[in-house]
Formats: sequence, C-alpha cells, structure tokens
Amino acid sequence: MGMSRLDEGNYKSASEYLSKAAELGDATAHYNISVLYREGEGVEKDEKKELRHLEEAAIIGHPFARHILGVTEQRKGRRNRAVKHWMIAAKLGEDDSLENVKMAYRCGLVSKDDLASALRAYQAAIDATKSPQRDEVEAACKGLGLDSRFLSNS
Repeated sequence: MGMSRLDEGNYKSASEYLSKAAELGDATAHYNISVLYREGEGVEKDEKKELRHLEEAAIIGHPFARHILGVTEQRKGRRNRAVKHWMIAAKLGEDDSLENVKMAYRCGLVSKDDLASALRAYQAAIDATKSPQRDEVEAACKGLGLDSRFLSNS
C-alpha cells in the first residue's frame, strides 16, 4: 500500500504506510522512508532520520541502501568506510557497488583476495535470484523506464 501511495504521489499517506511496514522490519520500507526524509516529501526534511532509516534498511539487508551508505561515506572523505559498505552491497548483488569495489581495487584500496571474494559472492547472489518471472518483471520495468531494485510489497 505504501508503494502504491508513492506511485500516486501521495507522500504523506505513503510515509504512514511505509512507517508501519518499517516497524515490521521491511527493508524496502526503511529505504523509501529515508528517501522521503531526504527529499522532504510527505515529511519534513530530516538528515538524521534519513540516515537512521537508510542504516536500518542496510542492516536488514537492502543492497542499494548499503550502496548509498557507501556513497555517503565517500562524500564525507571516509573512503575505507565507503569501501566496506560497497563490499557488503556487492556481495548482496548490487551492481553499482561491485563497480565501485573494482574501482577501489584499481586505486589500491581493495586487495586482490577481497576483490575475488566480492566477485564470487556477487555472482552467487545474482544466480540465487534468477527466475523467468524476475526476468519478465525486470524487462517490464526497463521498458517503462523504472528501476526494479525499488520494488516491494510494502
């Protein structure tokens, strides 16, 4: 319900439904709430609440939230912390994080062994999510210009 409210642009109602889903431990709900706090849509802009929900989403296992935490750390000049977030996200199958880990390797911030570990775990995560139904949804999302990483039942 929260996602449909987001799609409708009803951010206030979306934040209420997503908050309920987040209380139940839904990682995507936490991630989407973090976006609402960042943008100030349906809620007042609040960097602390944005970060709290982003961290919760990452802890629960939302790969893109983990990636964004890495980006946040990089912007603060904390490259080692950024790389740690990207390593975790890459191992969960997050494409952008894997690319950042490869770049960090080229810059000498990641060892060859750590890169190999990330590549193996990334491939395992991708293989674990393969299905004809998922491929159909991803193709439909791509055709509509949507990013399937943000889909959820919340």
